[in-house]
Amino acid sequence: MTSPARFKDICLDARDHQALADWWCAAMGYVRRDVADPPEDGWVRPEDWPVPIVDPAGHGPLIWVIRVPEEKTAKNRMHHDVVGDTAALLALGATLVRGRDGDGTGEPSDYTSGDIEWDVLADPEGNEFCVFTPGRHALPQPG
Repeated sequence: MTSPARFKDICLDARDHQALADWWCAAMGYVRRDVADPPEDGWVRPEDWPVPIVDPAGHGPLIWVIRVPEEKTAKNRMHHDVVGDTAALLALGATLVRGRDGDGTGEPSDYTSGDIEWDVLADPEGNEFCVFTPGRHALPQPG
C-alpha cells in the first residue's frame, strides 16, 4: 500500500521574511537557493515573494520563509528539531523558551517527571524549535 502523501519542504511564516531567511541561513549553514542555483536568465526574485533556502551540501530539506502580515501569537503546533550549539544560536539572536532539565549528565529522561534532554528555542520571530546536543544525537548520514 502506498501512502497518500510524502514530505516535500518546510515552511516558516515571518513578518520580515528576508531577515528571517538570513537568520536561518546563518544558524543552519544554509544559503538562499537563488544564490546556490542562480536562474540562467538573470531573473531576480521579487522582494515580497517567499525566500527558499537550501543546505549547500544537499542533505537538509528545502525551507521556504514566507511573508505573512500577522505576528506569531500562540505556540507552534508543529516545529522542527536541530542538532546544534544552543549558546551559538542564542548569540545569533534566538531566545531560550525552555532549557533542558535533569542533572546535566545528558542521560535520557524517563519522561515521567517532565524532564527533557533538549533546549527549546525560538527564532527572532518566535518560531519554536528544539536543539539537541551534537554527538548524543547523531545525524543520519546520506546514502
